[in-house]
Amino acid sequence: MMKQLFDNVCVKCSKITTTSYSTSFSIGIYCVNKELRNAIYAIYGFVRFADEIVDTFHNYNKRELLNEFKNDTWKGIERGISLNPIINSFQNYVKQYGIEAELITCFLDSMEADLTQQQYTLDTYKTYILGSAEVVGLMCLRVFTNNDDALYNFLKPTAMKLGAAFQKVNFLRDIKNDFEELGRVYFPNVNFNNFAEIEKDEIERDIEQDFREALSGIKKLPDSSRFGVYVAYIYYYALFKKIKRIPAKRVMQERIRIPGLQKISLLIVSYCKHRLGIY
Repeated sequence: MMKQLFDNVCVKCSKITTTSYSTSFSIGIYCVNKELRNAIYAIYGFVRFADEIVDTFHNYNKRELLNEFKNDTWKGIERGISLNPIINSFQNYVKQYGIEAELITCFLDSMEADLTQQQYTLDTYKTYILGSAEVVGLMCLRVFTNNDDALYNFLKPTAMKLGAAFQKVNFLRDIKNDFEELGRVYFPNVNFNNFAEIEKDEIERDIEQDFREALSGIKKLPDSSRFGVYVAYIYYYALFKKIKRIPAKRVMQERIRIPGLQKISLLIVSYCKHRLGIY
């Protein structure tokens, strides 16, 4: 009973983390069936904390903090408990849904790469996308398919494409901060000192293909998760379309956002399309 109370408190911490950092994902999670939400909050909280270490804790020893976080993660999974509430929530659902250690390792490796990697080649870019986004999509897919290995393996490629699309849109949205403040250039062979329209168009064609392939998988998700994932897809695709309409120079100058009222409108449209089976 008391351990359950502790677990409940921990997952509330994961939910607070999610709602504090991402309105879009929070609404998407709310649109999946209730019994799945806490697991997705736990996954989001875990990846968000790791990302915060490498992206924002500039006045602290990031490597030391990340190593502690990694060690605490593996200890929590081994013991079945952690006094870090975010890790405790995560390890509970890792075991419940059989989230593979390889996915967690791949994710943490990408976070570690952010401590030193500044310029990316095509190969290192693909590796980073795999670890920072695609495997996160697979963690969520483990929850959405609820231990159905056949369905998981069938949807695995499209789940990875969705994770990649979200991450690449984030890269476009956050170019100013990543380049000017963190000194990172994720897109290979791109000169952000003179970001040209032809380079932006090439990136956008790649993202468009990811979105197209991802949608085919969303349509085949179980009823318990399809609408929630579709809402997240719609939000990110709307952000992507807005970025596409904006000149490369302006993308380098500001962080593009979707206003709150537009998000409400997108939610309503998504619900209507979902009910009608029009994706």
